[in-house]
Amino acid sequence: MSGGFGGFGTATTTAGSAFSFSAPANTGTTGLFGGTQNKGFGFGTGFGTTTGTSTGLGTGLGTGLGFGGFNTQQQQQQPSTLGGLFSQPTQAPAQSNQLINTASALSAPTLLGDERDAILAKWNQLQAFWGTGKGYFNNNIPPVDFTQENPFCRFKAVGYSCMPNNKDEDGLVVLVFNKKETDIRSQQQQLVESLHKVLGGNQTLTINVEGIKTLPDDQTEVVIYVVERSPNGTSRRVPATTLYAHLEQTNIKTQLQQLGVTLSMMRTELSPAQIKQLLQNPPAGVDPIIWEQAKVDNPDSEKLIPVPMVGFKELLRRLKVQDQMTKQHQTRLDIISEDISELQKNQTTTMAKIAQYKRKLMDLSHRTLQVII
Repeated sequence: MSGGFGGFGTATTTAGSAFSFSAPANTGTTGLFGGTQNKGFGFGTGFGTTTGTSTGLGTGLGTGLGFGGFNTQQQQQQPSTLGGLFSQPTQAPAQSNQLINTASALSAPTLLGDERDAILAKWNQLQAFWGTGKGYFNNNIPPVDFTQENPFCRFKAVGYSCMPNNKDEDGLVVLVFNKKETDIRSQQQQLVESLHKVLGGNQTLTINVEGIKTLPDDQTEVVIYVVERSPNGTSRRVPATTLYAHLEQTNIKTQLQQLGVTLSMMRTELSPAQIKQLLQNPPAGVDPIIWEQAKVDNPDSEKLIPVPMVGFKELLRRLKVQDQMTKQHQTRLDIISEDISELQKNQTTTMAKIAQYKRKLMDLSHRTLQVII
C-alpha cells in the first residue's frame, strides 16, 4: 500500500511460513521466530513520562584527579537506552592496562623526557576532565582516548528514572518515530496497516495503538500492542518480549527504519534480579562511591532507579524532555481550568433556575391556599 505518510506503506514483507505468536515467550529461551530471546529494556521514553526536577554537573576543573564534579540530584526521566549499565568488563587484563596507561598519561608521561612532560600531564588532565581528546604519554605506546565515560570526566551527574510497572503480558512496545505527532495522528490508520505488513500480514493478528505522545526534536512516541486471535475465537495479547524480539530482527528492523522508526523498546517492569544487577554494578565511568550515595539518596527506591547523566548532550536531552513534559502538564492544567470555569458558569445558572423555581413554587402555594380558603 502506498500512502501519503512518507515512509509508511513503502515496505512490503512476504509472509513466511507459520507466523504465529502461539508459543509462549520465556525469557532467555528460544524466541517465537527462532532467535534467542533475551528480555531487555531501556530507559528514557521506556520508563514512563515523568520529568526531571533538577540536574547537577561538575563545578570547576580543579587541579586534582578527584570526583568533586559529581553531584547527585533528583531526576525523574524517561528516556535514553540502558546501554552500558549492564556492560561490565570481560577482560580484566585489558582493563588493567587501560587504567595503567590512563594513570601514566595523567600523572607521569615520559614522552619528551624533560620539564615539558609536566605540562603535558596537566594538558592530559584537562582533557580527561573534559572527556575528550587523546592523552599522549609514551613514544612506544598508543595514546589514551579520553571519553566522557572515563572515571575522571567531570561532566557527569546521577539522576533517577521511573521504573515501568507494566507486565510482560500487557504486550506494550514503544516505537519512536522521527515524525511530528500531527503527522502520526493524521496517518494513524496507514501506520497500523504498514506495521501489520511488517508483521507478515497475518489475519489473526491485530495491531492496536495504546497511546501517542510528542517528544522533543519533532519525534513522536507510539505505544502499540498486538492481539492474536485463535481459531476457536479466543484472543490474547502477544507478550512484549515476543513482539520486541521479532521487531529487533535485522530484516524487520530495516523495514521499521523505512517507516521512520528510530528506536524500539519494551515497556515492562524490571525483575528483582535485573534491579539488583543494575544497583550492584556502577555504570561505566561512574565512581562506585558516587553510585552508592545515589542509591542512599534515592527518594523512592520502590519506583525510582538511579541512572547516569554523562555529558552536555544527555543533559540537553533531559532538559528538552522536561520542558516538553512541563508544556504538556500546563496544557492539561489549562484544560482543567477551562472545565472548572464552565462548571462554575453552569452552577451559577443552575442556582438562578433553582431560585426561580422556588419563587414559582411559593406563588403556586399561595394560589392553592387562596383556592382552598
